[in-house]
Amino acid sequence: MASADAASLHAAWLRICDRLKAEVGDVEYQSWIQRITLGPLDDDEITLYLPERFLRDWVRTQYGQRLQTLWREETPHVQHVELKIDKKAQRAPMSNGSHAPSSKSSHNIAAFAREDAAALDAEKETSPTAASPSVDVRNDLAVPLDRRFTFDNFVVGKPNEFAYACAGRVADQPASPGFNPLFLYGGVGLGKTHLMHAIGLKLMSRGNISVAYMSAEKFMYRFIASMQSKSQMEFKEQLRSVDVLMIDDLQFLIGKNSTQEEFFHTFNALVDAGRQIIVSADKSPSDLSGLEDRLRTRLGCGMVADIHATTFELRISILEAKAKASGTPVPPKVLEYLAHKITTNVRELEGALNRLIAHADLVGRPVTLESTQDVLKDMLKAHERRVTIDEIQRKVVEHFNIRLTDMSSARRARAVARPRQIAMYLAKQLTSRSLPEIGRKFGNRDHTTVMHAVNRVAELMEQDPGLAESVELLKHMLES
Repeated sequence: MASADAASLHAAWLRICDRLKAEVGDVEYQSWIQRITLGPLDDDEITLYLPERFLRDWVRTQYGQRLQTLWREETPHVQHVELKIDKKAQRAPMSNGSHAPSSKSSHNIAAFAREDAAALDAEKETSPTAASPSVDVRNDLAVPLDRRFTFDNFVVGKPNEFAYACAGRVADQPASPGFNPLFLYGGVGLGKTHLMHAIGLKLMSRGNISVAYMSAEKFMYRFIASMQSKSQMEFKEQLRSVDVLMIDDLQFLIGKNSTQEEFFHTFNALVDAGRQIIVSADKSPSDLSGLEDRLRTRLGCGMVADIHATTFELRISILEAKAKASGTPVPPKVLEYLAHKITTNVRELEGALNRLIAHADLVGRPVTLESTQDVLKDMLKAHERRVTIDEIQRKVVEHFNIRLTDMSSARRARAVARPRQIAMYLAKQLTSRSLPEIGRKFGNRDHTTVMHAVNRVAELMEQDPGLAESVELLKHMLES
């Protein structure tokens, strides 16, 4: 394949990854899509690699059709996508650049459960570096901590200072009275994951503490895989042998009763053994309706720390620190403009600055307010929207004369299901929420249900002018 073609495929893959990340959200993206490695193009078929059969099968089932559609849209001569297993894929340099996980090293952390019969004989490999402390690595599903997320580069302000102090205390004195478990909660992109990685990196630097970090979603899939491969006891033993267990985005376990049960027993076993538990979620334990009462009680018995929405001053401090670290001059008026425009998500705020800096480096022109408005017009337009999913639901139920509870109910009658699908469609069109986030607002539905609803309504609008008129009317009323 010519280098130009390779560069074109690489660029297309990066765009596809960006689109998928926007569709499925950070947690699901990191758990599945980020594990994919770009392979060769053979005629009209592109090959993508995953390191294990379980991952390959899951991605093929959940995302196979979507991957094929996106490839056709980005690169028309690619008509087919083949997913294959390559156990060395994650240890080799990744084709998809910044979208790929870090190379595996002895800084990797424990991940649990053998996936299927073929994986039982897989070699547990690491690629240690001389400067890295020795850390227990269980298998090829280990999730690396992001070395950028340290305490030193976490910008502290009034909204997060208490959570920062609690995280520092746990990193210095794990399992100390009153701080086990440590429960961090707050909105998307406010720094919960950063603090968890910072704790893990500091603890691991000692070299004699085993740390396991994973999302709640990954915990569930490892648990399910252990049942499928009849290795539950090994899963339990491995999980309960670590010194520190960190579970991110616990709200994903809402409605997953069997997984909640397993997590509850793991939680008790670790705390009773004097091991540290760190958990994050989007709400406090008492507000996580859908979790078992006994689990919510246990989660609230340690230290609960809220990360509040950022203030203008904190956003400016974050942008100043990131701009200084980049080495690219960014005028104060540009930083102030971004801090005023992007107010709810620090991750998006940093992403906007990174785009500006990358654009300036590529075109060889300085960052200005005018270039900022041009380069970020799509992102800024999204943040001008003030429509919420709650508003969409209220307007839709009023229009179709149904109950608000029908938006999250299990009823499948067309008189209820169709308005619910329309509300999901409008939520995707009018908000910047990811598919999993939208699904949670509609009775904790899966992101694939939301995707189906969005696609179905789009199809029906083309076939039924009356429906299209109703949807456009709703959209106009919500935007006005």
